[in-house]
Amino acid sequence: MTPMIDIRNLSVTFTGRGKAVRAVDDVSLSVAPGEVVALLGESGSGKSVTLRSLLRLHPKNRSRMEGTIRVDGEDVLALSPRALADYRGRKVSMIFQDPGLAMDPVYTVGRQIVETIRRHESVSTAEAEARALALFKKVSIPAPERRLAAYPSSMSGGMRQRAMIALALACNPKVLLADEPTTALDATVQIQILLLLRDLQRELGLSVIFVTHDIGVAVEVADRVAVMYAGRIVEEGKVADVVRTPRHPYTRGLLAARVEHAVPGSRLETIPGAPPDLAELPAGCAFRERCVVAEPRCAAERPAFVQRSPTRGDACLLTG
Repeated sequence: MTPMIDIRNLSVTFTGRGKAVRAVDDVSLSVAPGEVVALLGESGSGKSVTLRSLLRLHPKNRSRMEGTIRVDGEDVLALSPRALADYRGRKVSMIFQDPGLAMDPVYTVGRQIVETIRRHESVSTAEAEARALALFKKVSIPAPERRLAAYPSSMSGGMRQRAMIALALACNPKVLLADEPTTALDATVQIQILLLLRDLQRELGLSVIFVTHDIGVAVEVADRVAVMYAGRIVEEGKVADVVRTPRHPYTRGLLAARVEHAVPGSRLETIPGAPPDLAELPAGCAFRERCVVAEPRCAAERPAFVQRSPTRGDACLLTG
């Protein structure tokens, strides 16, 4: 099957203040039509940078992208400015972590959706307004007619996120990118949004990349998971396989640190230390200084990502 998303050897380097930071380092990842892949890892691991690369949202004067990104057979890095504007929203849409910042505060939510539809499709304002109303109903926004006339600041966090989802789906994209869309919401609303996204993905047959730091969220929404650390994918596989038999020490650390595994009154499991400075990565394995099973060779040799089976792969010298 031809992948809907095909990323090959992607590297993203940011420059500034005399430093060059490689935030994404030789990442390869594919997503099949209708598949959901979760990018999992701590803050600073390269998840959001990878996601934003699919829409070329990095500042031109401070970033350099290498490798290839193909979406539905289209070479994203070769798109002209006009073709890129057509591609964004029409073929690939994104749900941002904070919809309050992603939406324009001086326009009503309905107007923003209508403008998006009319930018990509030759429809009248009345037709676009009817579609916006249908989208609000689809994402279960109560009193949708009244909410279309509301400004983002007058809506609750959960309501804004539903409106952001409606905006992302306005032009029937084939790919949906979700950048930790439930992080700023309380637990009850988080569950509602996750269930909504899962139902919409199945109904519309979307290919989805879902960025999260919570393995529980990945289990809820994804078919496969790619674990990222220091800008690289260090483990990849079907969600159930990775959760049951994690191979990389970092993945095992993330799973052990889950709150639901804690015994009441006991100290929580943690991964010692902190993620490395991407501008000054240590020699060898970037995780070795935090790894409880590291060996001397881990300091000398940088582990390559190895596909151990058709559905599993990792980048660890100790799992070969």
